[in-house]
Amino acid sequence: MIVYFVLTFAVTWGLWFAAGVSSPAGPHGPLVLMGVFTPAVIALSLTAVEEGRAGVIALLRRLIDWEHPVRWYVFAMTYVAAIKITAAVAHRVILGVWPAFGTESILLMIAATLASTFSGGQAGEEVGWRGYALPRLATRFGLPWASVVLGVVWASWHLPLFFAHGVDKMGQSFPLYLLQVTALSVALAWLWSHTRGSLLPVMLMHAAGNNTKDIVPSVTVGATNPWAFSGAPVAWLSVALLWICAGYFLVRMRPKAR
Repeated sequence: MIVYFVLTFAVTWGLWFAAGVSSPAGPHGPLVLMGVFTPAVIALSLTAVEEGRAGVIALLRRLIDWEHPVRWYVFAMTYVAAIKITAAVAHRVILGVWPAFGTESILLMIAATLASTFSGGQAGEEVGWRGYALPRLATRFGLPWASVVLGVVWASWHLPLFFAHGVDKMGQSFPLYLLQVTALSVALAWLWSHTRGSLLPVMLMHAAGNNTKDIVPSVTVGATNPWAFSGAPVAWLSVALLWICAGYFLVRMRPKAR
């Protein structure tokens, strides 16, 4: 696993910096997209070495393993949106005012989610994170700890983007993001475990999260210090709700005593 993570970080960050992550003009060009798909490329390469052609085919087949109860697709599509809406209600109850809501239509968010599940970076990331890394981490540490460890790794992989001009993460709080993504990693592992390790539902959930998170935007306008713990109240409320849910999933994922 160390080899996988080292190679993935080295290649991705190398491509992103070559694309201009640290440039005032910001990253651009195909190198950015290549970096996004690096987790999958490294995963498939190592699988080919370790398990041969059969292993690669088995991993790719999990991308189209769709025969699962409808409730898990509903969970994938609505989880992040439900967290954000609940955070907005909590914001209203606790602070007496509603947070700002996004302006994009729900239909557009749904369409963007469906369109980007395969065509966006979700496939490039999930083949690596939940396709290759999670099963191996779970074998070593158990699924609850594996989901947390992978969440920390997954969030850290995005770190250069917090210093990239023209990217929505620039200047935002990385510690806050780390907490959010680690909790989301637990929820994704919960979904993964209930769909026999299929990658289609987790890609859908990943895409839905990216496209519905701005139902209630939680970015801090004008933020410049990625290491700060600053964040809008609705962002911290979202983190709290994500971890309440993650705590439930972690307990339920623990092996039952015999």
